Amino acid sequence: MPRGVAIYPEQRRRVWPIFQVLIFLLGLWLLGPQASAQTPAQANSSPAIYPSMNKVQSWIPMKDGTRLAVNLYMPEGAKPADKFPAILEYLPYRKDDWTLERDWKLHSYFVRRGYVTARVDIRGTGASEGAPPDREYSDQEQQDGLEVIAWLARQPWSSGNVGMMGISWGGFNAIQLARLHPPALKAIIAVCATEELFHDDIHYIDGMMHVDEFEPAMDLELGITRAPDFPTDEKSLAPRFDSSPWFLLYLHQQRDGPFWRRASVAPDHYADYTVPSFMIGGLLDGYRDSLARFFEKSKAPMKALLGPWNHSFPHDAEPGPAIEWRDEATRWWDYWLKGKKNGIMDEPRLEVYMRRPYSPDPKIKEIPGEWRAEKSWPPNGATRESFNLQSDHTLKTEMVAASIHHLKYVPSVGIEAGFWWGDFTVDQRPLDAFSLVYDSSPVEKETAILGWPKAVLKVSSTAPLADWFVRLSDVAPDGTVTMITGGGQSGAQRDSAANPKVLEPGGTNSVPIEMHFTSWVFPRGHKIRLAISNALWPMIWPTPYPMETFLFLGGAHPSRLELPIVPAESSARPHFPAVELPPPLEGISSTGDIWPPKEWTVTRDLMTGTTHVVWSGEDAGHYPWGNTKDYEQMSYVVKDNDPAVSTVHADASTTVELPGRVLVWSVVLDLRSDAKNFYYHFERRLTENDALIRKKSWDETIPRDHQ
Repeated sequence: MPRGVAIYPEQRRRVWPIFQVLIFLLGLWLLGPQASAQTPAQANSSPAIYPSMNKVQSWIPMKDGTRLAVNLYMPEGAKPADKFPAILEYLPYRKDDWTLERDWKLHSYFVRRGYVTARVDIRGTGASEGAPPDREYSDQEQQDGLEVIAWLARQPWSSGNVGMMGISWGGFNAIQLARLHPPALKAIIAVCATEELFHDDIHYIDGMMHVDEFEPAMDLELGITRAPDFPTDEKSLAPRFDSSPWFLLYLHQQRDGPFWRRASVAPDHYADYTVPSFMIGGLLDGYRDSLARFFEKSKAPMKALLGPWNHSFPHDAEPGPAIEWRDEATRWWDYWLKGKKNGIMDEPRLEVYMRRPYSPDPKIKEIPGEWRAEKSWPPNGATRESFNLQSDHTLKTEMVAASIHHLKYVPSVGIEAGFWWGDFTVDQRPLDAFSLVYDSSPVEKETAILGWPKAVLKVSSTAPLADWFVRLSDVAPDGTVTMITGGGQSGAQRDSAANPKVLEPGGTNSVPIEMHFTSWVFPRGHKIRLAISNALWPMIWPTPYPMETFLFLGGAHPSRLELPIVPAESSARPHFPAVELPPPLEGISSTGDIWPPKEWTVTRDLMTGTTHVVWSGEDAGHYPWGNTKDYEQMSYVVKDNDPAVSTVHADASTTVELPGRVLVWSVVLDLRSDAKNFYYHFERRLTENDALIRKKSWDETIPRDHQ
């Protein structure tokens, strides 16, 4: 799932002359049905580079009569006998305004190299007909997706072979549809996506409740009608505006189970996942774990690229270094969709960026390090090294006598770790001051890690609900602490995320915590740090009881840190060409962004023990038909002496300025808790020229389920 408005900044719509569309459609009719098979010479010849592309807006009819809107990006200058594979991107993110500029720039690369790409709005979103789905990755979305793939395969310009690509949501549903094995789907490229919804997705990170900008942003966008006319008649507006907010549904699903497993490959469907898959991820993205899991658990032909980025395409990455990945993606498509024997499957299957230390900075533009290539996963020469947590707060390989360390639960700590695992972070020392911290001696030689670090903790709590969080950091000689990765574990889910159970106060439990996939090279003289806390707020909603926890060291089963060590030097280093600048799309411009935020402040009231985190962001865009403005603000409040009473408040709005009309869609989200319940309030409003034309609200009390 995407992280909300920030993922795809507001886009601008290009209006195409009607005669151009009619001429192109006439050309399609004149082409007629052609044989889809290619001769060996055709399959292995160099790809044609088409000078540019056309965009054709069309409809894809579903079996129930609903029509899905599609933008077809077609090679310009194609010969009548040419046949093209199709590449599908299938999203709810409004192809005619929100993502249009991004689509044009991204898809043009593949279209110029002999592909037709299709950008389809999911049913009930953007320009597509029908009611919105009640959730992400619904059964209806998947059934429609199967019909879209079949439709693309039988078009007169089609070779019959279809690929699927996408980032975030588009990567998620590419994986999900690949699992269903539609005959025409020959390969996928999934960027920043996961196959494990409950543990990895942003509603319950590591199985624990998380609230970020996606919730208000997506439930705002669901209510907006199609561009560029933005109709407000009852038939157009009511199905969207009155649709139930998705976040409310997710609050009723606080444990793993059929709701989440329905659209997950994990844990039971890897064996029957066979579609060739090119997985791309970022070491600052929350969905990076899926890449290596597919290598380990699936028999499908796999390739993976893992860079230092956050939630973005590699050619447009922040922080960098950005790379041109689409040439490799084209070779992937050529191999699986055109039958070209270009050797891509004989090359190293994993290309990964090995990060090196840097001063923590949420505005960092480029991460130091270098690329390495691995022929397989796990890498050759990989080992695991264990460090025992010592009573003097050091990490050593030696065994240690039994002892106990105490940790008071401070619900307000954690903002330094970011809003999800791998996010832009600051120096960890303020958070470490409220954590149990264990440092190695300065490393004597360069030490590289690649994979999943793991902490195994032997713990106890005075409360029936407790969470444990671990962070792996690099400590520089000057004392700077840079977070490398981390992970969390709900004590209630220690045995099962599907069947949580409370802790017995005073009882002892072994809690293994697998941290999120990472790479790092510790230089000589740096220290390895493991830090342990019971809160990571506001990333994770606080557990409700004041408490103290205990960490047991030494003995027969010591608390320990396990690191995935790899050789510091790699025999193969990938080379990526310079990023190809996309063709311009005239008549559009944009400024600002929702994420990273424009402001991010933390306020602590020392008298009341209350901590307040606020962030906000905004963007603006200019279209041929008008202007748009987006705004979002979220604030989180927690009390250290009463963590049960926590709150989050969000305001978000989209303003559409048209000739003679100003439409403002806005939402308010309020969520608060006590020890037993969550109290949910959400409202949508729509005004036209400052007059209220529609309003709807939802209020519900939801019992806490071990969260």
